[in-house]
Amino acid sequence: MIVADARADALVLFGATGDLAYQQIFPALQSMARRNHLHVPVIAIARQSWSFDQVCARIRESLTTHGGIDPQAYERLVARLSYVSGDYQDAATFDRLREALGGAVRPAFYLAIPPSLFGVVASSLARSGVAAHARLIVEKPFGRDVASARALNRTLHESFPESAVYRIDHFLGKEPVQNLLYFRFANTFLEPIWCASHVERIEITMAEAFGVRERGKFYEEVGAIRDVFQNHLLQVLALVAMDAPSAADGASIDAAKVAFLQAVRPLALEDVVRGQYRGYRSETGVAPDSKVETYVAARLSVDNPRWRGAPMEIRAGKCLAETFTEVRVTLKRPVPALFDAAARPANEIRFRLSPDPSITLSASVKKDGEAMVGEDASLIERAQAADDMAPYERLLGDALRGERALFGSEAGVEASWRIVEPVLDDPRPPVIYDPGSWGPVP
Repeated sequence: MIVADARADALVLFGATGDLAYQQIFPALQSMARRNHLHVPVIAIARQSWSFDQVCARIRESLTTHGGIDPQAYERLVARLSYVSGDYQDAATFDRLREALGGAVRPAFYLAIPPSLFGVVASSLARSGVAAHARLIVEKPFGRDVASARALNRTLHESFPESAVYRIDHFLGKEPVQNLLYFRFANTFLEPIWCASHVERIEITMAEAFGVRERGKFYEEVGAIRDVFQNHLLQVLALVAMDAPSAADGASIDAAKVAFLQAVRPLALEDVVRGQYRGYRSETGVAPDSKVETYVAARLSVDNPRWRGAPMEIRAGKCLAETFTEVRVTLKRPVPALFDAAARPANEIRFRLSPDPSITLSASVKKDGEAMVGEDASLIERAQAADDMAPYERLLGDALRGERALFGSEAGVEASWRIVEPVLDDPRPPVIYDPGSWGPVP
């Protein structure tokens, strides 16, 4: 439940002239204005000494490039906009910000800036006297391992309590990912079979047919494990496999996810295959002898009563044969296996998250004729319409309202890093695979 005093009364966007604001946040803000969901002042802040007209020109360029300008929504956005320029390490910048906030007492500070500046900005906000009832919205990557995540949490908690920190993982704002949570717990038929006694394995695949594009320098710093495995895909696994939360609120959902992640065993080197597509080392910004993985496949084990003994596999990679993200839950075969059941494909529930989201239950049905033999059928298939609310629009709206269900916690971040930390410094060179393939052969 959202109470009235949980709603923020201003949005402050640090890094307003950066790529994230350009590609995601300004289009999201225009869409919020179009739906009449933007009711607070928006204060853009960056280092550039731009005029207000220059900021508006940047926003118009962003909107033109990412979906187009809605004249009425754009005007409503600009009417709420102001701009503060200054260095983030200069106290005078935060004096100007405090003045721009006016009477706002519950601002939401969105840090669309490098993580190295999170602590600097958080402490400056506290010193300037505007953090007492505020919330802090921060982007991934949230640390690079357990130690750095804990250090960053300690730094932020010097100025903001954990309850005021909203960690964005935009993947959780996608409609098909949210539907995983809803489908799991809004239907009674799943619960009796959603355990190791009936599930043969769970597989999550995030395949991309393209390479790192112009992000070689960034990718050299993260690799596939840090870029998508530790965050996006472990979060999806938690939604698929966690126990039922005690309630539908953000704290209860997070507690269920954290409990599951804490039950996942840390990966060992023998659990993981790392690959690198042929040609990656020729990408701009990539070291000629790079050992960074562009593909990772891992088998995870869970030490809890529900899933003990059921393998869970996650794979993600670039320059693969197709582009899609999906979850496959394969059920065990019936015992006894009557008719030709032993030779038929096992039942499977597939959640296609992108593209063309859908939910499908595959089963065997009898073929027409005298023989008791089967054929494949999709007993349930629900294709989802394209989501017209982009993840950042949904996440921004939730953060402004004080709804935490789609945001990560300190405990969740650290639990995810604990799982992958043993393989972050894998000394083995990645296996080279050909673009357009399905990755290295284990």
